[in-house]
Amino acid sequence: PGMGYYANDLPKFGALPGASPALASASAAPANSDFVTAPEMTPLFGYALARQVAQALHATDTDEVWEFGAGTGALAQHLLAALTEMGVTPVRYTIVEVSTSLRERQRARLAAWVPQVQWASALPQALHAVVLGNELLDAMPVQLLVRKGGVWHERGVALEGVGDGAADPFVWSDRPTTLRPSADIDGEHDYLTEIHPRGEAFVRTLGERLVRGAAFLLDYGFPQDEYYHPQRHMGTVMCHRAHQSDIDPLADVGFKDITAHVNFTGLALAAQDAGLEVLGYTNQAHFLMNCGLVDLMQEAALPVRVAAQKLILEHEMGELFKVIALGKGPLWQPLGFAQGDKTHRL
Repeated sequence: PGMGYYANDLPKFGALPGASPALASASAAPANSDFVTAPEMTPLFGYALARQVAQALHATDTDEVWEFGAGTGALAQHLLAALTEMGVTPVRYTIVEVSTSLRERQRARLAAWVPQVQWASALPQALHAVVLGNELLDAMPVQLLVRKGGVWHERGVALEGVGDGAADPFVWSDRPTTLRPSADIDGEHDYLTEIHPRGEAFVRTLGERLVRGAAFLLDYGFPQDEYYHPQRHMGTVMCHRAHQSDIDPLADVGFKDITAHVNFTGLALAAQDAGLEVLGYTNQAHFLMNCGLVDLMQEAALPVRVAAQKLILEHEMGELFKVIALGKGPLWQPLGFAQGDKTHRL
């Protein structure tokens, strides 16, 4: 307790190294952060997303927003500011945050919005709301599966050299398993990948509790056929520290972020099993441009425009990041998927 990455008080979110002073100041970013997410890069992310949220609140006849894993509170701040300008301020904006240190950063940043902004530790039994999760699912635990010599194993963690002063006493430990990826992996070569029971369970719980509303989940990942492509034999687990990445989660445990890409097909199937409809799926570039990001960029200062470009450029965040919309209630067409909907790719 207190030693896990999201349990300790070390800075996590922040501006990109070399970001303009204006943007770094606007993000309230510590200099020694580990990574940056879209809301810290530019407020235009939140302003574009606000257009989708406003439409969703109207289409689903709801007046609450729930955000899971709100980071520094930047997205909530920008969304609330944009929605207020649009005259569509929700009655309540509830944040679910498991990190005590991040919750305190959020409280400080969103002090002007209290008591409209609230914090909760669990979902209510019945939810009528628009739900948001930006880079939420990639931080949820995954299980590692490795095929060695044609035999599938679950890859776990064991201790080695405890008491010998070893800085990193953790080692990989594999055992045969009946678990399998949700798609067949062609070939007999060794293959490392992940399955996502926690993320899919989260979506199923959401489906059980959401009586009326919609959920928008934004994250990096692939549909199933790309996720379990035969050539993706090293898996997707990555670590982030000081804006550098590596692939060794057993080193410096508790001091760096550990993530895995999202299998959006698995999420969509879990959602449908729980009674949710898939309202749309596309890459972040199409979604944000459908929500008017380009128009917002034209009205912004040059540093803000440059930062916003990273959200939609194919070699930056535009293609790797995806958006999926899930809904409960009458079907409707979300603004963000008006062009470039890739639901058929799931």
